[in-house]
Amino acid sequence: MAIMDEIDAAVSAHGKWKHKLRIAIDTGECESTPARVKLDNNCSFGKWLHYRMDEQYKETPHYDEIVTLHAAFHREAGTILEIALNGDKETANQRMKMGSDFSVLSANLTAKMREWQHWLQKNGVN
Repeated sequence: MAIMDEIDAAVSAHGKWKHKLRIAIDTGECESTPARVKLDNNCSFGKWLHYRMDEQYKETPHYDEIVTLHAAFHREAGTILEIALNGDKETANQRMKMGSDFSVLSANLTAKMREWQHWLQKNGVN
């Protein structure tokens, strides 16, 4: 898959994960574990980012910040999942609301991935 497609897929997948996290908060159940969710190399984007990406893209200006934001997103998502699975819906919902660390991380990660795509297009990478 081309880098632009990988980034699009990541944005979509992380949006879907937020929905799964909301379901976990509501039901107290999830097919994954907090420990697995906290790992940033477990999702398809993380695997690509760490292991399958062409080395040339790791030298681009946005790569390091995206790795950092992606890891922080996963740590916070795992923490929220842990809280949800322990039955504390109120705290889990608070940690996902607008303006929360999770919300800000999610928005920043998406914005940075879109900036990366724009930079890549501007520099002739498809």
